[in-house]
Amino acid sequence: MIKVIIGNKGAGKTKRLIELVNNCTEASDGNVVCIEKEPKLIYNISPKARLLETETYAINGHKAFYGFISGICAGNYDVTDILIDATFKIVGRDYQKLIQFFDMLSTLSEASDVNFYLTLSCDKEDLPVEIFDYCEEV
Repeated sequence: MIKVIIGNKGAGKTKRLIELVNNCTEASDGNVVCIEKEPKLIYNISPKARLLETETYAINGHKAFYGFISGICAGNYDVTDILIDATFKIVGRDYQKLIQFFDMLSTLSEASDVNFYLTLSCDKEDLPVEIFDYCEEV
């Protein structure tokens, strides 16, 4: 499953993601991973969740990020949820590449049985229609 939380800056996307991280850690029998570009959420999310910053690993672009996420799933069979904040800051705003990223992520979600939650800072109308089914506006 993939869910995308969309809205413009200041709409409450990160706050919603923090709630989801904390809810997932309470409900999960496995591991919950939260990924962000740079360290911001350390004091807001449950210590039960694994917090990773892509800046630490010099990850930029959709292919590098997909490889990073795939490695998390491959190395940890008990990951149940991966929550990602500020997706555009990590993968960039190329919408054609974003479609490819979501296609790869959908396949990974089905293969690994991991739920993905992502935030995107934009209006729904700005996104390609291929991503609309995943969207939840804040």
